[in-house]
Amino acid sequence: MKPFRLGLVINPLAGLGGSVGLKGSDGVADEAISRGAEPKAQLRMKQALEVVLANKSHIKVLTCGGQMGEDLAKDMGFDVDVVYQPDDKTCAEDTHKAVKRLLDSQLDLLLFAGGDGTARDVYSVVDEHQVVLGVPAGVKIHSGVYGITPKASGIVVNMLLQGELVSLMTADVMDIDENAFRQGTVKAKRYGEMQVPAEPRYVQAVKMGGKEVDELVLADLAADVIERMDDECFIMGSGSTVAAIMDDIGCENTLLGVDVIQQQQIVAQDVTASELLKFAQLPDTKLVITLIGGQGHILGRGNQQLSPDVIRAVGKENIFIVATKTKLKALEGRPLIVDSGDPELDYALSGYYPIITGYHDYVMYQVANPELAE
Repeated sequence: MKPFRLGLVINPLAGLGGSVGLKGSDGVADEAISRGAEPKAQLRMKQALEVVLANKSHIKVLTCGGQMGEDLAKDMGFDVDVVYQPDDKTCAEDTHKAVKRLLDSQLDLLLFAGGDGTARDVYSVVDEHQVVLGVPAGVKIHSGVYGITPKASGIVVNMLLQGELVSLMTADVMDIDENAFRQGTVKAKRYGEMQVPAEPRYVQAVKMGGKEVDELVLADLAADVIERMDDECFIMGSGSTVAAIMDDIGCENTLLGVDVIQQQQIVAQDVTASELLKFAQLPDTKLVITLIGGQGHILGRGNQQLSPDVIRAVGKENIFIVATKTKLKALEGRPLIVDSGDPELDYALSGYYPIITGYHDYVMYQVANPELAE
């Protein structure tokens, strides 16, 4: 049987800026590394490829040298051909050149790990008929070309390998202005579309934009959370719903970052993962987070400062999820998603949570169990 020809591209710089508060990696990779950021993209791709290991004898991996794919694929025992050799220090141009070379290899699927910047790089050179799928590894994941988690991306590859009838669809490639993003402004732009497997259980929707207009609902929701605030530290996640709570207590909010308050006063603003850990280790620290509209992610998208170590230190029982019923209904029954980068933690965080939807108003809603996602 002819082997499945899997094109593999890893952006080794993807996601570097998230854990150190840079809200992206475009143009700031060196600064992120100097702040102590650790590369995660290879780990994310490994989590995707682990799903298909049982079928690796039927796969031919065509990839790039070194950290862009070769090292990982060979370590995992795949049959590998290297079609492009990057320099030691990679850049967007390496992605462009690699994809061009891979397109000459008659791929069955192009699998890439990165964020929205990487999706743009792939889109800029990919053939409109080439089927692609992203493994989420960046800070910004607004594009609809990614699996909802690395494992979900692997599940879709496995479905193709096993000959299941997987439909195709076109999905938007989106990105935002990172400089504006770091100043608290979201300027999203659609760059085009690529062809992806149409598996809504595993492939994410494009992020739903727009500001919540129901001020009364947000005020009621904020009142419920504020009533809970005693002397403990509260780690306040990103997003407009959490921002409404901060506004109601008169605290300046980092819309696209993470802040810490105590006794309804700012203790630290726009903190990094390492800075957060010391607060998370205090007794009874609480974490307030919301979901990304249209996608349902509550951890792992735009809030990588909330690292697995921080989340473990806080504890599942001290996590408050806030959302309007409008946002929950827009998910059409799809579960909320945790994609922390630590599969064991993701599993531990799964289950049903009382979502705070108003003042003393709660909705029981499921956070996906990654191990049962198949």
